[in-house]
Amino acid sequence: MDNKKKQNAVLAFLDEYKKAIIELKNVILDLNENELLEVVDNETLNPECKSIQSILTHVVSSGFSYCIYIQNHRNIDSKRPEQKFRTSIAQYSNDLDNVLEFTNKTFSDIFDSELEEFSESRKIATKWGQFYDIEQMMEHAIIHILRHRRQIGNFKKKIRGV
Repeated sequence: MDNKKKQNAVLAFLDEYKKAIIELKNVILDLNENELLEVVDNETLNPECKSIQSILTHVVSSGFSYCIYIQNHRNIDSKRPEQKFRTSIAQYSNDLDNVLEFTNKTFSDIFDSELEEFSESRKIATKWGQFYDIEQMMEHAIIHILRHRRQIGNFKKKIRGV
């Protein structure tokens, strides 16, 4: 792979994606099993946002999904791994490492010139109704982790009465 020809933009958002995952792992590092499993938000209608466990399961699943969208868009037939609820931070930390590795592999042969697409007909149609080019999908992936990192931080404060 010739990084100079293809990787300036790709490497930049892969670095930021890795940074976001590292920051998330740092936020969850000191959680115990009870904190992981505790239902913190009983009022939300979103089952993926009731506990730190449900949020992490969602984040991991979404991390794979973004790459699957990109692979399928590039005519690589891939299927998203099944969602797995974990009972330890170590398991989620390993899952996040796997998401990062899968993302790096997904982008191993993507050139900077492939990132932007201006025609909506050539963008990736998501199940939530948005249309993204590859760059926009990764921008979404990064902010997704950051938003949930913040949410988990707030859940920790609530659990610990801070």
